[in-house]
Amino acid sequence: MSFFSTMNVNASGLTMQRLRMDIISQNIANVETTKTSEGTPYRRKTLLIEEQKEPFQSFLQKAQGEYSIGKGVKVSKIVEDQSPFRKVYNPGHPEADEQGYVSMPNVNIIEEMVNLLSANRAYEANVVSLNTSKTIAMKALEIGK
Repeated sequence: MSFFSTMNVNASGLTMQRLRMDIISQNIANVETTKTSEGTPYRRKTLLIEEQKEPFQSFLQKAQGEYSIGKGVKVSKIVEDQSPFRKVYNPGHPEADEQGYVSMPNVNIIEEMVNLLSANRAYEANVVSLNTSKTIAMKALEIGK
């Protein structure tokens, strides 16, 4: 495994976790949004994450018995959570139905905060891994002096 492939794997993880934190922040910001441009309450968004596909060359290397490592992660798409909206009794709200219930976004603030902490820790772990790789490379360069 080359030094730069390690950096690329870490960079893909950092990028994915940053986007994950952005989406979670958007969910938290819209926790009270009862009407979007579509006319419905805000729907919680999540990421579909998958491993980056290896090029054909890596399969040839595996067939020859050479060691291969993954290429990192990527976000395949951002999807909306289709779980039902929360119903809150608030007859004075302009969006209330005939029974006085308002459809609120399907965002659970506690779940979003836990996801935000998880994304933050994963981001920090990627930074530590990246810094460790840099330190190892610097020490290897010092050996040649």
